[in-house]
Amino acid sequence: MPLGSSLRQRALTAFLLGPLVLAGVLWLPTPAFAVGLGLVTLGAAWEWGQLAGLGRGDQRLAYLALLGIPLFLLWLLPWLRPWVIGAGALWWVIQTVHLAQVREVPLKSGIQPADLGAGVLVLGAPWAALVELHGAAPEGPALVLFLMLLVWTADSLAYFVGRRWGRIKLAPRLSPGKTREGVYGALAGAVLCGLMYGWARSLGLPGTLVAALLCGVTVLASVVGDLYESLLKRRRGVKDSSHLLPGHGGMLDRVDSLTAAAPVFVLGLVLTGGLP
Repeated sequence: MPLGSSLRQRALTAFLLGPLVLAGVLWLPTPAFAVGLGLVTLGAAWEWGQLAGLGRGDQRLAYLALLGIPLFLLWLLPWLRPWVIGAGALWWVIQTVHLAQVREVPLKSGIQPADLGAGVLVLGAPWAALVELHGAAPEGPALVLFLMLLVWTADSLAYFVGRRWGRIKLAPRLSPGKTREGVYGALAGAVLCGLMYGWARSLGLPGTLVAALLCGVTVLASVVGDLYESLLKRRRGVKDSSHLLPGHGGMLDRVDSLTAAAPVFVLGLVLTGGLP
């Protein structure tokens, strides 16, 4: 597809979905937000199941139930959420080391139980993180929106900086289109978001620097989340997780960065005192 046509499709999809996401984050009470986010998570799980080798619809429905049960328990037992968020953040630290060591990506066929198990944590942890963040009154919804804007800003800058100045491949075996220069652009956007966050909340110089650091770490995590999904897709020999969203691929393609960013961001807020 020509670049201009692809960009138009991406822009149109974002234009249509953006207001819905904005309204859902800012205006829905946390229980309704949790349900809506749960539907998005299950949509991503449907695609994850396919990438993990579940070819039949009934198999993927069973996988949705497998994920839906812990989501329901996490809602009923909120004291479990911090543990799941911490486990999710630790998972992405481990994957950062693992992905740096990948040299070849052999194709895989059949059901991959390890990938199915990983999907429960990879998709469950960001659900727990975003619900926990949204329920942190009175600024919870605004913090969720800030996190989303942070990830979207980083993604956009990585794309445009990479296309304009990208020379050195970041992980050619996983995602040939990503470059180190693109990551630098994403980090620049993260620092800018962190500085604006510190200014808006009157954190002072030390607090603002901590916010910028947290935003930078969150964006690095989002890059790892993107690369991890690329690994799953390359194992299956597919470009997108589905064709649900024109110009964006599937639901999982749209939220892959957020799956890693959300638990890292929320854990960082807790550790720095930005979230009780």
